[in-house]
Amino acid sequence: MQKQLLYAEVIVDIAVSDVDRIFDYSTVNTPNVAVGMRVLVPFGNREIEGYVIALKENSLLDSKKIKPISKLLDAMPVFSSEMLALKDYLVKTLRIKSVNALRLFIPSQMRKGRIKELTKAFISINPEYIGMPTEQFIKPPALAQLELFEYLLQNGETMQSELTQNFSASSLKNLIMRGIVLQNEHSVRRIPYKDIAKENEKHILTLEQEVALNTIQSNQGNKFLIHGVTGSGKTEVYMRVIASALEQGKTAIMLVPEIALTPQVFKNFRARFGDKVALLHSGLSAGERFDEWRRLISGEALVAVGARSAIFAPLQNIGAIIIDEEHDSSYNADSNPRYKAHEVAQFRAEFNNASLILGSATPSIESYYKTKTGEFNLIELNERVNKKPLPEIELVDMCAELFEGNNSFFSRSLKANLAECLENGNQAMLFINRRGYASYLICRSCGHVPKCASCEVSLVYHREDNALKCHFCSARYAKLDLCSECKSESIKSGHVGTERVVEELNKIFPSVRVLRMDNDTTRTKDAHANILEAFSKGEAQVLVGTQMIAKGHDFPSVTLVGILDADLSLYFADYRAIERTYSLITQVSGRAGRDEKAGKVVMQSYTPKHYVYKYAIENDYKGFFEKELNLREASKYPPFAKFIRILLSGEVEDLTVEVLKKVFDEVAIISKEYPNQFVYLSAMRSPVKRIQNKYRMQVLCRLVGDIEEISQKLFDIIEKYQNPKLNIFIEFNPNNLG
Repeated sequence: MQKQLLYAEVIVDIAVSDVDRIFDYSTVNTPNVAVGMRVLVPFGNREIEGYVIALKENSLLDSKKIKPISKLLDAMPVFSSEMLALKDYLVKTLRIKSVNALRLFIPSQMRKGRIKELTKAFISINPEYIGMPTEQFIKPPALAQLELFEYLLQNGETMQSELTQNFSASSLKNLIMRGIVLQNEHSVRRIPYKDIAKENEKHILTLEQEVALNTIQSNQGNKFLIHGVTGSGKTEVYMRVIASALEQGKTAIMLVPEIALTPQVFKNFRARFGDKVALLHSGLSAGERFDEWRRLISGEALVAVGARSAIFAPLQNIGAIIIDEEHDSSYNADSNPRYKAHEVAQFRAEFNNASLILGSATPSIESYYKTKTGEFNLIELNERVNKKPLPEIELVDMCAELFEGNNSFFSRSLKANLAECLENGNQAMLFINRRGYASYLICRSCGHVPKCASCEVSLVYHREDNALKCHFCSARYAKLDLCSECKSESIKSGHVGTERVVEELNKIFPSVRVLRMDNDTTRTKDAHANILEAFSKGEAQVLVGTQMIAKGHDFPSVTLVGILDADLSLYFADYRAIERTYSLITQVSGRAGRDEKAGKVVMQSYTPKHYVYKYAIENDYKGFFEKELNLREASKYPPFAKFIRILLSGEVEDLTVEVLKKVFDEVAIISKEYPNQFVYLSAMRSPVKRIQNKYRMQVLCRLVGDIEEISQKLFDIIEKYQNPKLNIFIEFNPNNLG
């Protein structure tokens, strides 16, 4: 006879170190409890949520002191055995609290009951009255009641709100009171992008696509990198891989880097797979996200599509995990918990024996290097599916433009090509990776640049709001007409942003409609989808945007792409700066000429002789990779080493400096224990010295070889110095060393 499991091991939903452990509770009042369930438990003098991670027969504690679980919060477990194993992995590798790992796996609004199923009232005819002559229960003068009854007879059960819009509310109330119609509550699904058009078009595969698909299907459970030029049909390969997984009774996850890409990808996937697809990303309403998550955990949906957090989709028996535009830095979380989607994907793929597929026209140096070491299988798609050539790229020297009297941020070539493009009825995309009107204001008399009072950064001028804004803390300031230092009126704008580009375009081409896509124009729900849909329908001829427009979008009528400042990402204090520049140029260039019409790119630069432009113009990724790899090997940068940054952030500058010195001294001791693994060690102020009134200091390490043991010792150090006045954490190969 099977023994009853009397005790549950519970992690309570409190992210405090003192309670970051397992608590035993009795299951006497909740015999149906299961591992992975959310429960309500007594804790101190209150009741809080908790998560059951194990059940057992006995407890080492005195049974009289063990409190019972108060109640179950869900009818079924919300965490599978895989997610509990993933929790252990994240706790070990990131040294985070167990509850912070578990919170990643469920919609945040689900906690504390802030979001629930949406129910609405529906009206249907009482079966007793079907077939009965209506004059027996509706008097002839009551025409409104008769119309309502006959409508329900024809259309069946209908939402009450729909009926009250078209029929008399008093007539409905009368029929309900007399029991002629019945009122019932039903769960209603909140559907994201429900108005998005469906176009189910299954393409004939090219030979390269067939080879790619066969390679993946015949090597189930392996890891692949698809290096395919822009327009080579990677998405079609992804969809065929997912279709194959579904045929085998498995599920799949598809990640895209930008929320801006999800409407287009979701449209394609929903057209192909219908309601088997669920969408997960932060741009959804809390209700939509909860409903999509419920569809996945219940098995109603089998494919999760979304941005970074969709890697935690509650799917089981996964057959394929796909990370599109895998080079994108947004796959790395830059706030706690600082997980990397690639690493989580690899864990889940190995747990399920699923295929892990990375795809990009410009793979990261680290990912492409893994194909050289044999960790990933390389699949190449070298031709566009329509056999059309990649767009011609013209490089314009903006220094020469200035020397010849052109002070505009539009080169003469870009203006001419833009005029021709619009005259021919085509569309253009203009890329500048800087939002706002001007990146800063400067006083020509004394050189003063207005900065945020809370952050050590210059303020960006936004002309639409006639305000200065901080892009770190979102603080707003009045625009300066006089210098606050010397009272001079000689205020000059700095580098241009998307807002100013649109203003200038409206002057040059007053009859042309221009759309803008950046963080400022996409703050509202569905803004991404609305802008892209309008451009796709030809409601505007030019789309101006930041890196949101650089990747993945497919607009057949776009024949011209303008890159206004190719140098913008080139000189960041980051070893990936050149790689990111190459990637951005290639990705945004790939938006041109994707259909029958030939495409052209006009790229503007103040340093046109930099080697990155030569490789980008020739679309020579392999040549670029070899050059970058040689430089990184010589200087011991990733993938030949790992960066570890210990970042300290505190409101009291002296305290932050004091702790920085102590942390550095302890790390220096470790570096002497492992002299062959520490390539570099230094302590300094962060390049951005202050954000939201918190001073930022950092210890930078660069290490080679196996760093697991060293990492754990570094975690021990930072745990020692945590206190309420100071935040301290570790980042591995951080996105941005600034």
